[in-house]
Amino acid sequence: QSAIFNFQSLLTVVLLLICTCAYIRSLAPSLLDKNKTGLLGIFWKCARIGERKSPYVAVCCVVMAFSILFVQ
Repeated sequence: QSAIFNFQSLLTVVLLLICTCAYIRSLAPSLLDKNKTGLLGIFWKCARIGERKSPYVAVCCVVMAFSILFVQ
């Protein structure tokens, strides 16, 4: 199944997107800050979520990793 139809795969893709955008913004803030609106604004919003909700995102990543490694 594709990641769109499998809920766990969709959550994994979203978590990876949030973590990747937050990491890229920590390295090169101007890369994401110039695209705050439009289609590329999604990446800026994911970076903001990763920065502001980082403890919750980290817990979700650990839970997702545990479920992928030991439950499946």
